[in-house]
Amino acid sequence: MGIATINPATGATVQVFEELTDAALEEKLAKATQVLAHYRQTTLSQRAAWLHEAARVLENNKQAYGQLMTLEMGKPLAAAIAEVEKSAWVCRFYADQGAEFLADVPARTDASRSFVRYQPLGCILAVMPWNFPFWQVFRFAAPALMAGNVGLLKHASNVPQCALAIEEVFHKAGLPDGAFQTLLIGAGRIADLVADDRIQAATLTGSEPAGASLAAACGRQIKKTVLELGGTDPFIVMPSADLETAIATAATARMLNNGQSCIAAKRFIVHEAIAEAFEVGLRDRFAALQVGDPMLPEVTVGPLATPSIVVELEQQVHACLAQGAKALIGGDIAALKAQLPAALQGGNWFPPTILTQIPPGTPADQEEFFGPVALVFRVASLEQAIQLANSTPLGLGASGWSQDPAEQERMIQDLEAGAVFINGLVKSDPRLPFGGIKRSGYGRELGREGILEFVNVKTVWVK
Repeated sequence: MGIATINPATGATVQVFEELTDAALEEKLAKATQVLAHYRQTTLSQRAAWLHEAARVLENNKQAYGQLMTLEMGKPLAAAIAEVEKSAWVCRFYADQGAEFLADVPARTDASRSFVRYQPLGCILAVMPWNFPFWQVFRFAAPALMAGNVGLLKHASNVPQCALAIEEVFHKAGLPDGAFQTLLIGAGRIADLVADDRIQAATLTGSEPAGASLAAACGRQIKKTVLELGGTDPFIVMPSADLETAIATAATARMLNNGQSCIAAKRFIVHEAIAEAFEVGLRDRFAALQVGDPMLPEVTVGPLATPSIVVELEQQVHACLAQGAKALIGGDIAALKAQLPAALQGGNWFPPTILTQIPPGTPADQEEFFGPVALVFRVASLEQAIQLANSTPLGLGASGWSQDPAEQERMIQDLEAGAVFINGLVKSDPRLPFGGIKRSGYGRELGREGILEFVNVKTVWVK
């Protein structure tokens, strides 16, 4: 249907949007270029003030923005409101820390004075996904705007109202008109946009094919990219772990965002000595989940964002079952739908599911399961756990559970991932860099490293 709000809980089309014409797109590019000349010269204190105001706008409207997210992509309302609050946090973080991150860095050389200065690259294109429609954008926008860049947002086509609302946030915060603009265009127009000389760099969060496509388009133009792509994140549990806490965190980690998160734990790699207890505990947690209308406060799992995600996930689960895996719970869409009200029958539903006894050679070996499906594997040692964890082409995040310092250090050192969390839930945090390795992408968002991705690291030598 193109660019449209389609309620994933019901399947009903709420609103359809027209794509920007070529003339309208040109107008937005011209406006971005025009405002850049002024915006890059504004003071850091002024940019910080605008970001603080953006945080206030977000918090003052968190209920409305949360409902918009839930309407467009289906996450439970409480999680959507928390996402707005986290978006406000990243604005405040860069408002408070940006001047320090961007300060000149002196260097001792044979010059009278030498230092490194960080200056904005210019107009940055952000191609963003639907699963965290506010957070993904703000974690790019806050550091990019603080550094003096201007932003153009090509958001996912199923969250157009979120995309327009984010532009409105920055407008209400007082940023110059054109400093941050939403582009309602389809994916097919990205390559031509990247080829425009007025775009200096691009960032994408999304699938591997989308990342490869953007990187190729930018490569032809010799333009900088940052990519945050998929993950098959391992969650390793050893016998020394606090098992009760590990199980509770495992359920939370897998059901985050209805299971649609790149950094959600997906493969639960459990030592055989505690595997049965872990599986029973996780099954009980999944059984207690409330699936339904995500606008209701008691609901903990909503629909998947699009029908195609349901189709792909069902194919992956059925392939595993056909090859010998066992469903400890879930896996039956028809049974779940039979329990839902008639008004929700047209929605994109998938039951919380746990697969065990998964043989080699199934999609669980290499593919990302983007929904509420936990894959449980038993291992005999930490050595086997790390080998299995590293056996996929992706490397975004990893979680390890052990009270043994030697085991902890081994996981920190040997797990192939952009982030390793010991005895905790893998999550993004403005204070820490975020990103992956291998086919999970390259570059970093957040932290000091994130604000330096889209700057000219200029060497200055004065005699």
